Amino acid sequence: MASCPQRTLTSTSRISLTKPFTPRSLRNLRNILSSNVSSEDYRHPRNAAVLIPFCNVNNEPSILFELRAKSLRTHSGEVSFPGGRVDESDHTFTDAAVRETNEELGINPSTIEVLGQIGPPELDRVGKMRVWPIVGFLHTDRYDSHLGEDVALPSLDMDAIRRQASRDEVGTTFHLPLATLVAPARLKPTMFRGGRPYWSIDVTDIVSKHIEVELDPTSGSVDEVGSGVSGKVEVWGLTGWYLSLILKKLRIHH
Repeated sequence: MASCPQRTLTSTSRISLTKPFTPRSLRNLRNILSSNVSSEDYRHPRNAAVLIPFCNVNNEPSILFELRAKSLRTHSGEVSFPGGRVDESDHTFTDAAVRETNEELGINPSTIEVLGQIGPPELDRVGKMRVWPIVGFLHTDRYDSHLGEDVALPSLDMDAIRRQASRDEVGTTFHLPLATLVAPARLKPTMFRGGRPYWSIDVTDIVSKHIEVELDPTSGSVDEVGSGVSGKVEVWGLTGWYLSLILKKLRIHH
């Protein structure tokens, strides 16, 4: 039987959990991540892509998430990264992730700096579509490419993003500062699809600040179904697994 996740790591993290992202730290991220995707992979008929969006918010290094709209037929009310199915207009998985981020959150593609990807891709819950995790950084329109290497990049206006997000697809958006991702009170040892350990993250209080959430204490008996377990809103399932992969890559979790 697979073991539960071990304790979190902060002392050996490859990026700062408290200092805002800078051009230098983005370059470090790019060097850590993989950029290789074969053309054979791309020709697979059923692919989707999500963007793991790093950003600065209130001068804190963070990751952006969305809560899927309740009106959606699948995965409604669940925490996710922006993303969706690769369509004929997309030439790469990155194109799909960027396009979907624009459609769902109204973020200008020119402000998305793609840093690489993590993998391997996982199948969706029903096993029909491969989901490719792309990693990027969300700049603001005020970004100056001539900033010094160690100058903090501008912070996102989360209120503006919530106003411009697609109401058909997105219930709300929120961010998690990197320091929050190692807070013991939020972490719960979880098994991805029954066999691989990772940490799920309780974000009920954060999401509740922006939208009324309907908590079902009986939900979540099957991984990736529902917003979480025992009446909580959690980063879990495939989103939680991909978050776990990137945090392990950065030596924030292990």
